[in-house]
Amino acid sequence: MAMAYRLLVDTYCVSMEIRLAEIPAPIVARSLRFRPRLKTFDQSSWRIAYCVPRRPRSPTMRSTMLKHAAGIAGLLLGALAQAACPPDALGMSRTLTLKREGAAYGTVQHPPLPLAPGEVVLTFDDGPRPGSTNGVLDALAAQCVRATFFMNGKPMQQYPDLAAAVARAGHSVGMHGYEHPHYGQLDASAQLADLALVEDAYARQFGQRAPAFRFPFLEQTPVLLDKLREQGITVMSVDLAIDDWLADQTPAMLTARMLERLKGTKGGIILMHDGQDQTAAALPTLLRALKEGGYKVVHVEWSTP
Repeated sequence: MAMAYRLLVDTYCVSMEIRLAEIPAPIVARSLRFRPRLKTFDQSSWRIAYCVPRRPRSPTMRSTMLKHAAGIAGLLLGALAQAACPPDALGMSRTLTLKREGAAYGTVQHPPLPLAPGEVVLTFDDGPRPGSTNGVLDALAAQCVRATFFMNGKPMQQYPDLAAAVARAGHSVGMHGYEHPHYGQLDASAQLADLALVEDAYARQFGQRAPAFRFPFLEQTPVLLDKLREQGITVMSVDLAIDDWLADQTPAMLTARMLERLKGTKGGIILMHDGQDQTAAALPTLLRALKEGGYKVVHVEWSTP
């Protein structure tokens, strides 16, 4: 599917013109999560504009606008990729949009997400990491599914292009601590300092506040639970894990463990790690197993701030 696009910066808007071939308007419209203005130029050209009330004077604001426009492009291209999926791909069942609020989900520690039996949410922790994260992105794209990545602040800063690639592919991104600490072993000031660092890294990377947080090791603390609730940040726990952090795990071992645990939970939030090479290697097998088992993938995202 041939296309060309360009970003234009004018007095009030960052706009993007995309030339496409035979893309139905509803597919384009459904992909626009930033609610920009959409206008048809001709049968194969669309223009998307992200606007602010007045000309941004600071480099930071201009950078933020460009990041929002790039995010729109990623969501649009993700929708187009979905439309071009092969018939035997796992694909997406639906998108679940959550409010930006201090809620908490995941039955290991909290109430469940509003999912039907057989629906699963794919989540990945500990990235971005060159090599393994790329492999995870490739496997997800091949099966036309989207996931939620809970990134650590330090690698986010070390590999900003890879972090951007995750969001550009249409995946949701949350926080997972700055250096993946055991928060229970830190005093309150150190816990809050780590949270502040990862919040700052996220805002600099993506141009907005993070909507969600997953505790490293799922080790929650009252101090951070209160702070996240106060800030309106969702805590995302899990319903099941496949223990892909254990050494020497084969695709067959990870797949068998996932399917066995899904029998008990009937679906839910699945915890995996894009920081693991063995997870990237096993993911094509895991996704095929979900397809064969009749499971439906739900993509979780958060409302526009």
